[in-house]
Amino acid sequence: MRSYTLIAPAKINLYLEIIGDRPDGYHELVMILQSIDLADKISVRAISEQIIRVHCNHPQVPTDKTNLVYRAAELMTKQFPEAAAKHGGVEITLEKNIPVAAGLAGGSTNAAAVLVGIDLLWNLGLTQTEIEELGATLGSDIPFCVAGGTAIATGRGEQLAPLPNLDHIYIVLAKYRSLEVSTPWAYKTYRQEFGHTYLKDTEDLTARAAAVHSGEIVQAIVRKDATEIAQKLHNDLERVVLPAYSQVMQLRELFATQPGVLGTMMSGSGPSVFAIVESEPQAQAVKQYIRESIPDEDLELFVTRTITHGIQIAS
Repeated sequence: MRSYTLIAPAKINLYLEIIGDRPDGYHELVMILQSIDLADKISVRAISEQIIRVHCNHPQVPTDKTNLVYRAAELMTKQFPEAAAKHGGVEITLEKNIPVAAGLAGGSTNAAAVLVGIDLLWNLGLTQTEIEELGATLGSDIPFCVAGGTAIATGRGEQLAPLPNLDHIYIVLAKYRSLEVSTPWAYKTYRQEFGHTYLKDTEDLTARAAAVHSGEIVQAIVRKDATEIAQKLHNDLERVVLPAYSQVMQLRELFATQPGVLGTMMSGSGPSVFAIVESEPQAQAVKQYIRESIPDEDLELFVTRTITHGIQIAS
């Protein structure tokens, strides 16, 4: 039976601003998203039985219909029933390297890989845009995970405008395995505390997104100026998550004191915290310092870097 193995990179937010409410219950966002080379490996294989089967090496990851990869495969079978009938069922194997429930789009990038893998497996010939549109029906981060690189995301995060790619900016990433922050809680709490600041008028929302697009952090990205990018990092959700989660605050403060750290921030709704660092040797030194300062086996630490792609076939 045919199979494909795909590389599914994680993403971090370089910028996250909540600018308004949406009729569908989500928030109007302006984000800058960035792929990093910390990645999962996903194998997609055709099987004779007309079923979807999911395996994973991580005990916290479900393998039933609650997993986004299962729902991605289910979506493809419903969208393309003739191809599904012709090619049989799908067996998906997830090799997890991205921390779970971390604000790094691990589930979304896995689902994106399944969409790409089944497109290849069934010879559907879908364009990247068509795959992104399918992904948007499952989750806001999936279109970006398909495309990867560097992009501004607006709407609920599914509307993408590519930015010049950032490559080889080194990142140190930290996440407590047992610590999870509920994304719905973070956004709901932000709405309760800061909803009075939301823009209401469509023209104002459009203008705010345009202002970010022409603003200082995007100009720094165009210049590939890591120092300036790091100084302009912004995440509105820190305003509610940091006061509620002292461990996240501690990581952020510890990163900020280290030589070679250009800037630090929580990614997405957390609890992952990352630091932009001048070089790989300094990134390794920062990682070592954090490990010695917090000798807790529950704390995962990674040295990674920015990359220019999304889902790729494994070489």
